[in-house]
Amino acid sequence: MKIQLPQKVDYIINQLIKHGYEAYAVGGCVRDSILGKEPEDWDITTSAKPMEVKKIFKRTIDTGIVHGTVTVMLEKDGYEVTTYRIDGEYEDNRRPKTVEFTSNLVEDLKRRDFTINAMAYNTEVGLVDIFDGYKDIKEERIRCVGEPSDRFDEDALRILRALRFSAQLGFDIDKDTLEAVQKKAANLKNISAERIRVELNKLLLSDHPEKLMDAYEVGITKVVLPEFDAMMNTEQYNYHHIYNVGAHSMKALEWVDKNLVLRWTMLLHDVEKPSCKVKDEEGCDHFYGHPEKGADTAKQILRRLKFDNETTDTVVRLVKWHDYNFALTPAGMRRASNKVGTDIMELLFQVKRADILAQNPKTWGDKLGHLDKAKEIYQAILRKQECVELKDLHINGNDLISLGLKPGRALGKTLNLLLEQVLENPSLNEREKLLELAEQLISDNIENN
Repeated sequence: MKIQLPQKVDYIINQLIKHGYEAYAVGGCVRDSILGKEPEDWDITTSAKPMEVKKIFKRTIDTGIVHGTVTVMLEKDGYEVTTYRIDGEYEDNRRPKTVEFTSNLVEDLKRRDFTINAMAYNTEVGLVDIFDGYKDIKEERIRCVGEPSDRFDEDALRILRALRFSAQLGFDIDKDTLEAVQKKAANLKNISAERIRVELNKLLLSDHPEKLMDAYEVGITKVVLPEFDAMMNTEQYNYHHIYNVGAHSMKALEWVDKNLVLRWTMLLHDVEKPSCKVKDEEGCDHFYGHPEKGADTAKQILRRLKFDNETTDTVVRLVKWHDYNFALTPAGMRRASNKVGTDIMELLFQVKRADILAQNPKTWGDKLGHLDKAKEIYQAILRKQECVELKDLHINGNDLISLGLKPGRALGKTLNLLLEQVLENPSLNEREKLLELAEQLISDNIENN
């Protein structure tokens, strides 16, 4: 097995060997190279202790020197070099209390999570693979190093990582490893929201986001995303649907681009259907008010997972408007653009299309035709640069003040009334016409008061 190491990685390894130490590329970079993928990072492991590494190379950064990691800088590139180590007792299912350096590579590899991540390589020795990681790659299997329960007790985040690697690589999880995942899933309660978010994001952006269903089946979502369990337990008995709420959401998720906002939107767009479900006299299910209520819940979930404000805001707005019924007229689409916001209209079209394609195929035709027509009208509005927001009005608050209005609610109300008229008739969006309309509105208001 031959791996082409980058020149600088090979240089660092050879320098360490030249000074009497062992050194290898290790972990994900070896795995990805075997898979024919370009590694994002190249990690190096060595028998040299941190201070010994620092003596060999001119420029280093003490990235995590307590745990044996030094970053070696070669020009503008940094490479993490970590001393072989044995982890001590773990606390809180996340970090070892102590770290012991060792000169034994095997001891270092034994502490790693999965066999596919426990391989090392250098050009002198070749592939070091004592846990059959290469075989597991060829047989497309995720398997823990050693006893799975021990690995998950040490670091509960590995439970989610197993599912994430399964989704990213399209591999199955080994039977014993999967049983341990199910047994230890509750340990995820000890993992920070930030780390859970990172793993969920990687899973959702993978080629196999449907693996979230596996997370549900083994009890992971019960801990990290309990709302999804409620969705999976909510049937939809009506003509428009053939899946339960959770399965429908997963199907919809597969129809959008690999975009974090879109994938979270599709996952959460029907999150409040379970609480909004009502059955009519004929036994047909309805979910009145679920978009608005779902938007509030989506915000709570994303904040719980420590998402940034921009992602949270965009997902929440898309959830709120995902069921909006477009009126197929220019005025109707201008009003829709005003309500929804032009910054997310194109995303909303994707959301609505995905939602439709995850419903009963017998209903696709009319719905997709309606959506295509709405998009066609909207694009015509964009081409004509028609006014759909206050900022596009050819008049502003200062103009109204010059007509005698004082800053305050009346001024804002007048601007919105002018916008309403322009949404109905774009030709009114000329300064002189708007000033004339404004004078009339102000006069009418004075007379009515």
